[in-house]
Amino acid sequence: MLAQGPKVEEFEHSFTKYCDSTHGIGVNSGTAALHASLLALGIGSGDEVIVPAFTFFATASSVCMCGAKPVFADVDEDTFNLSIDSLEENLSQKTRAVIGVHLFGQSFAIRPVAEICGERGIHFIEDAAQAHGAMYHGKKVGSFGVAGCFSFYPTKNMTTGEGGMVTTHDADLAAVIRRYINHGQTEKYLHTCIGYNFRLTDIGAAIGLAQLKKLDAFNKRRQQTATYYDDHIRCPGIILPEVTEGVEHVYHQYVIRVTDECRLTRDQLVIALREKGIGTAVHYPIPLHRQPVFEECAKKSRCPVSDKLAAEVLSLPVHPLVTDTERKYIAESVNEVA
Repeated sequence: MLAQGPKVEEFEHSFTKYCDSTHGIGVNSGTAALHASLLALGIGSGDEVIVPAFTFFATASSVCMCGAKPVFADVDEDTFNLSIDSLEENLSQKTRAVIGVHLFGQSFAIRPVAEICGERGIHFIEDAAQAHGAMYHGKKVGSFGVAGCFSFYPTKNMTTGEGGMVTTHDADLAAVIRRYINHGQTEKYLHTCIGYNFRLTDIGAAIGLAQLKKLDAFNKRRQQTATYYDDHIRCPGIILPEVTEGVEHVYHQYVIRVTDECRLTRDQLVIALREKGIGTAVHYPIPLHRQPVFEECAKKSRCPVSDKLAAEVLSLPVHPLVTDTERKYIAESVNEVA
């Protein structure tokens, strides 16, 4: 079978076990994972969902696709992850869920977020799209919240071509998610809700099974390159990534900050490195509360750290195929031109 066949079932089981979770539902994107999870939790019109202002667009757009309102919280300047203070400031009577993002491969502060949500009866969702294999105090991310949402887009730490996964310990929630991702069917041609075609294919799952076997090696290589950069990039005005104690970072991205103390601006450094044959990227140049499509719902948002980071961040190559020679050249080039 090409869709929802035995390979999908095998991949769901294998990935769920890897993540220390109980149930896994394969889907066709990380966005679909978020969307289906929110729908299954009953999030809809009149509800608010708190999301970080500094993350990829889909974290917030999935909220809108349910008819709910994303509320933008600021992030921590050192880790780029959800600020606990800002989270608490943005809670309201309408808050139904919080989506925490393990940005760039590093877990956010799960324990305080889980406590805040538990005390108020708010759903706690992990956006682990960039954090396959990352750990928080010895346990894999994606196993803490009511749902863990993963992406297998080609640039992620592992891929299925296109695809995603929801992990959860809640059997009832898993069943509802399965219904939403398959046109609302409880059995063939019996539809009990309006669902979507969010199914993962058997071909994608077969790729995922092969990739999963390599994931730890992929992550180890990313970590080795990140450690090399940590040890060899020495440039005034360049701030290197900070790793929180008790967290294992898997470096979906290695993100430096180019501050005012640097000789070049961030955008000038992009050009200077490109001239040396080094490709870089900016994740992300426009925080979510500044996106035109969110203008109305972000009117009261105050996220100064997200604004600052958007002007400073720069991602250096850290994928598993970066060679020892290449990472040496990259570090030397940053030191030379920055």
